[in-house]
Amino acid sequence: MYDLAIFWDWIAFCVRWLHVITAMAWIGASFYFIALDLMLKPSDSLPEGASGEEWEVHGGGFYHTTKYLVAPSQMPEHLTWHKWQSYTTWLSGVALLMIVYWVGGELFLLDPTKAELALWQGILISAGSLTIGWLAYDFMCKSKLADYPTALMLLLFVILVIMSYGYNQIFTGRAALLHLGAFTATIMTANVFFQIMPNQRIVVADLMAGRKPDPKYGKIAKVRSTHNNYLTLPVVFLMLANHYPLSFGTQYSWIIASLIFLTGVTIRHYFNTMHKTGKGPHWTWGVTIILMIIIAWLSTVRGGDTYEDSMARELTVYEERYASADGFDDAYNTVIGNCSMCHSREPVWNNMQWAPKGVLLETTGDVARHARQIYLHAGVSHAMPPPNAIQMDNESRDIIIAWYQAAND
Repeated sequence: MYDLAIFWDWIAFCVRWLHVITAMAWIGASFYFIALDLMLKPSDSLPEGASGEEWEVHGGGFYHTTKYLVAPSQMPEHLTWHKWQSYTTWLSGVALLMIVYWVGGELFLLDPTKAELALWQGILISAGSLTIGWLAYDFMCKSKLADYPTALMLLLFVILVIMSYGYNQIFTGRAALLHLGAFTATIMTANVFFQIMPNQRIVVADLMAGRKPDPKYGKIAKVRSTHNNYLTLPVVFLMLANHYPLSFGTQYSWIIASLIFLTGVTIRHYFNTMHKTGKGPHWTWGVTIILMIIIAWLSTVRGGDTYEDSMARELTVYEERYASADGFDDAYNTVIGNCSMCHSREPVWNNMQWAPKGVLLETTGDVARHARQIYLHAGVSHAMPPPNAIQMDNESRDIIIAWYQAAND
């Protein structure tokens, strides 16, 4: 049974690897085509129906790209569709969410200090909430708000702020930011699947049938693609945030997440303007720096339960399993002696303000709650504690392994 923890950790690693690779491909393609579209220049030699061209050099060769405003006069023999990067990124991300936050829900998903929920209820909220954003956003894009793009984006920002606050009232800090990122990424992938690709298929079908395509389909696809462009950087931040307690382990983490969406707008506005005009508005960097200073200040406000709260809280069924297992007392003393100087509510290690990754190992409940992580990081592997901090002997690691195995036999 205990080997299942190692198996799941490797599965999570492989899925995360796939997720990062496909995300890089999707983001790279998205940024490239937005930049290319903005850099296109008119020319007297353009073929009929073309709106601009761009010459590029890369990898020892020259590339000549021509864009048609609607479509070429006839269907080309070979057509490359850019869709699988988006689909695979979303599918691998959902798989990773299931592995980490559903299978490991007792530890990573639910925060009993915020809401008393059963694991199945947390999973239901996790899965159901991801669709809400797309339905609301798609409705707005198809309404009269589509004629007012600035108002549309402001209303989307309001929805993201509400979801950021809502997630933070239910889930752990890590899960809240991760779900906000997944919420936004679902909107982005749904844009590709339900709008961009279908509209492009309509244009292709018209070409193959010898009909002149309606330009409205290309315009719709471009609007959705532009929205994705402005949402990309915040999503990347939210996906990385669960590794940094300063972003998720504070009382105002939901505000930090909300402000990150504004930095995504300012940064992308600079680069999009630069690609179009050759010079970006430098004020955007000043605004971005100010926003990041506010975010850094907000991160100093501590959140979460106190040592006394943790001691007084009744253990969950998951925690009780490990706290009552044979060898727990020895394992607890081993963890306290080797880990708690960093993994405490007020770390005593020099210049450390927050426990690494927000993992607290002080009370019996803390240690029982993080049993799987302790087993993987300080038992079967030597990842923790850092060798330049404490030289943990093999006997101590054997105590941890024996305790974890006893709880899972």
